Amino acid sequence: MAVAIRVIPCLDVDSGRVVKGVNFENLVDAGDPVELAKRYGEEGADELTFLDVTASKEGRGTMLDVVRRTAEQVFIPLTVGGGVRSADDVRELLRAGADKVSVNTAAIARPELLRELAGEFGSQCIVLSVDARRVPEGGQTQPSGFEVTTHGGTRSAGIDAIEWAKTGADLGVGEILLNSMDGDGTKSGFDVELIQRVREAVSIPVIASGGAGAAEHFPPAVEAGADAVLAASIFHFGEVSISEVKDELRCAGLEVR
Repeated sequence: MAVAIRVIPCLDVDSGRVVKGVNFENLVDAGDPVELAKRYGEEGADELTFLDVTASKEGRGTMLDVVRRTAEQVFIPLTVGGGVRSADDVRELLRAGADKVSVNTAAIARPELLRELAGEFGSQCIVLSVDARRVPEGGQTQPSGFEVTTHGGTRSAGIDAIEWAKTGADLGVGEILLNSMDGDGTKSGFDVELIQRVREAVSIPVIASGGAGAAEHFPPAVEAGADAVLAASIFHFGEVSISEVKDELRCAGLEVR
């Protein structure tokens, strides 16, 4: 039996507010995270993702108060990431009401962290967030042509993105949150090639992120191998609704919740 595709709004949070920009630059205020989360729960979102977009850059932890207040009002799974560096960080977030925790920069610095977290909390709780982009001209060559970036896409990690996704799966993470940094905020469509390449490399669920600009952009991402589709600004600013995305997926013959 086919597993239903999940539609996930992503709330990029900075200083307690939801923000959105293009390639993580020129951030614009998009509202209160708890109010937005509540609205998405009522509109039929399958899950929510909160990313503290400046936590790693600023060397601080994730916003626990926002997570607590959201968990009190919203009753769909909540994934939280940004600045997660240790088992203690994961434990705090889960206690605050997160269902899953996304890890990015700290895992690149020490991949074994993923095995430790999956072992302690269960694979189903740990998501590897991969901020991938096509290797820019003059950049360090990677076999797949895609590289991992950190700090909101501002730095190359010097790692092949497809190999890194595979490593994460081998270390026990339960999902890959695959964000195309080239597409982020551009509304030009998901990077179908990137999704296909990661899908070929891993058997765990892949969440496609980065580039959604219209309802018709979502079915190609799923057909390329995504198990879930994630978007931010088009939902926040009312350009596309969750129900429109689900209708578009149904029209393409894909099962949704």
